[in-house]
Amino acid sequence: MARPRRRARGVDFKARLRRAADLPGVQALVSLARELGARLAARPGWSIAAIALIVFAFVVSPDQQNAAQNSNQQQAVHASALALPSLPSAEKPEISAAESLDSDVSKQPPIPAREWTLVEVRPGQSLDRIFREMSLGAGLLHNIVNLDDTTAGLARIRPGDQFAFDLDAEGELRALRAELDEQNWLFIEHQDDRLVSRIEPRSLDHRVIEASGAISSSLFNAAKDAGLSDNMTMRLAAIFGWDVDFALDIRAGDQFAVVYEQIWRDGEFLRDGNILAARFVNQGDAFEAIRFDAGNGPDYFAPDGRPMRKAFLRAPLNFSYVTSNFNPRRFHPVTRRVRPHNGTDYGAPVGTPVWASGDGRVTESAYNSLNGNYVFIQHGNNIVTKYLHLSRRQVKRGDRVRQGQTIGRVGATGRVTGAHLHYEFLLNGVHRNPRTVDLPPANPLPADLMDQFQSYSEGLIAQLQAMDASSPIRIAQRDTDNCLESSC
Repeated sequence: MARPRRRARGVDFKARLRRAADLPGVQALVSLARELGARLAARPGWSIAAIALIVFAFVVSPDQQNAAQNSNQQQAVHASALALPSLPSAEKPEISAAESLDSDVSKQPPIPAREWTLVEVRPGQSLDRIFREMSLGAGLLHNIVNLDDTTAGLARIRPGDQFAFDLDAEGELRALRAELDEQNWLFIEHQDDRLVSRIEPRSLDHRVIEASGAISSSLFNAAKDAGLSDNMTMRLAAIFGWDVDFALDIRAGDQFAVVYEQIWRDGEFLRDGNILAARFVNQGDAFEAIRFDAGNGPDYFAPDGRPMRKAFLRAPLNFSYVTSNFNPRRFHPVTRRVRPHNGTDYGAPVGTPVWASGDGRVTESAYNSLNGNYVFIQHGNNIVTKYLHLSRRQVKRGDRVRQGQTIGRVGATGRVTGAHLHYEFLLNGVHRNPRTVDLPPANPLPADLMDQFQSYSEGLIAQLQAMDASSPIRIAQRDTDNCLESSC
């Protein structure tokens, strides 16, 4: 019996809708809205989406839409003021993501133009002190730092870091901007009475730079004249450090050329980037290096695919001067006797890093009155290297070390007349001159990568050679040996 009654009500409702549809213009809409309101009050399970479909099916035709637009203002206000009963929260209509986003954007107030006040961190200054100087409370700083994992790093500041504050007319914080890293800004902003953080990328510009020069007094001076920073000069020398001893082998007239990147950000120079290609001519011998990634990270290779990185460094420290060469019959300055000098002495300031010249295992790390602090390293192929007179040792016996790892610092311990590193190279137990001994070669690039490498390096090598050809250099000879003051 209940089922026929429900059908009767349904038929009655449809008849009312048809009658409402026959009314002109807004009157039809008003009548229909009243009818729908009554039905929804009796049946709250109906959805607004379903009602909307009924409205469009029965009432809103193109002619009636035009009539509604032409209705008088009183009728329009009457129609817009009519409200349907609220739906239960569980049965609210679904809204698409696009509709929700548009609605949220339209409701948000426009972001005011930022008026940034820049603050650069001074030595000894803390973020708490900066906030106090900006008349901002400690509680605000606490909330910012504890907002999330990203903002937690703001407490670790260094001199030279910059913060930008946007304050309102009452001096309250509207936004804070900080450098998250080299490529991103970090913003902390007030939104709806709460703090939110966001990351915004910064634009980085990579520019390719050329520089070349000739050495007359020192590599540092020549590089500076060519526009290279000291850091870039050290990196240039490190590329060729397996082939050239920059403490002893450099001569006036040696030449260099380098193609490298500069990183610019927001129209300002940020830092030097990677060296893409380099050429160094030492005593007539030319060495060229190309930066290339063979799958294990970028490294430098000669034009024939051989890695510039050899099994051993020629010198285990950077940019010193040689106080005593390998000499089987050297006159000892302390004992005043002629005795073999089985290594090379590199003069350098106390504390200069000393590197392992190759991969190996530390066999000795100790002190005695003759050698001072010393480290011995056993390498493959029956090679041993020794490092004497260190101010301190940074490895212990049994440690595995990698080429270029700092194992100690230059000092003046033991029987010495000044700060220097005594370096020895032994092959099968026999002392050899580390500057002239044949070093084990490194494996070249795999054959399947050679075509790719040569195609990539061809243009860079031509660029290096063109720099040499376009910049003829004339150097006055200093003496018959043409040596520098530091290596005479």
